[in-house]
Amino acid sequence: MHLVAAARPNLPKLAALWHALPPARLPLRPVLLHTGQHQDPAMFGDHLAELGLPAPEIALGVPGGNHAETTGRTMMALHAAWAGRRPALVVVAGDVDGSLAAALAARKLGLPVAHLEAGLRGGEADMPEEINRRAIDAVATLLWAPDEGSAARLLAEGAPPAAVRAVGNAMIDTLRRNLDAARARGLPDGLAPGGYGLVTLHRAGNVDDPARLAALLRGLGLAARRLPLVWPRHPRTAARMARAGLAPPPGLRVLPPQPYLAFLGLLAGARLVATDSGGVQEEATALDLPCLTLRPSTERPVTLAAGSSRLVTPAGLPDAVAAVLAGDWPRARPIPLWDGAAGPRMAAHLAELLRR
Repeated sequence: MHLVAAARPNLPKLAALWHALPPARLPLRPVLLHTGQHQDPAMFGDHLAELGLPAPEIALGVPGGNHAETTGRTMMALHAAWAGRRPALVVVAGDVDGSLAAALAARKLGLPVAHLEAGLRGGEADMPEEINRRAIDAVATLLWAPDEGSAARLLAEGAPPAAVRAVGNAMIDTLRRNLDAARARGLPDGLAPGGYGLVTLHRAGNVDDPARLAALLRGLGLAARRLPLVWPRHPRTAARMARAGLAPPPGLRVLPPQPYLAFLGLLAGARLVATDSGGVQEEATALDLPCLTLRPSTERPVTLAAGSSRLVTPAGLPDAVAAVLAGDWPRARPIPLWDGAAGPRMAAHLAELLRR
């Protein structure tokens, strides 16, 4: 069984399944396969040991590029790898280009595919991640949804009921497994728990358009007058800022990309988070941390319903930060199945299918 990791966000999700497999005693040996979409240590390698994952047994070395280059080259490399070594099952996570390439390549070779984090929909038809997640769900043979609403959506779209299983949120499994260790590391010098906000920005819709990126930086600069902000800056965002001649505004402390435990520690110690990351929305909800979601919509509406996350415009950032500081933010309501047992449920579903 090949677990395909293309980019950093895939790793915490796959880790939940990886750690649940040995007790299940399934006749499927998990093999970690790295496509190469994220290759440098800060975005991939540094996370493996912290998540309890081994070095990839198969490393294709296909670097990220534009959408067509990444998807096409990854499909070609996977076709060659699987032509000589056919796994019993291919597991893909999330909605990055490498995950789409793996799902397509596997199904073209007649291999079954499980989509970990199936059924998410944001409603933005032209968003690259939305295209990817819909396409993966369309070809996958097992659809593991993070919540009951996502599972119901898949059924309404015509997915076979036997293929769909609401297993819970794998990100929360990994968060719970590592939260104590993350907090024990402490915070960077000069930061105190509750004394800062955390920022992440990386999505194409926010950083590829210079005007949109400039508006976000203005909003963050104004928000930082109310609360100091810490920003582990994604390499993609740094490159787009340099190309557009944009600089971080005063009040933002820019950090390099952080390993998993360091980032989780920053998140757990923050007063709030401003992000365009879907995974961070989920983690913030689990931590009951106010989340300012810097997007016009989200494929994780369950976080909005829980109350911890709100969609915020660049111009609305200062007022949103002020609302958090004034206590005008509800406590997060618990989300069913976000209990740290998504991995065991996925393993149990596999065992059930094998018994059949």
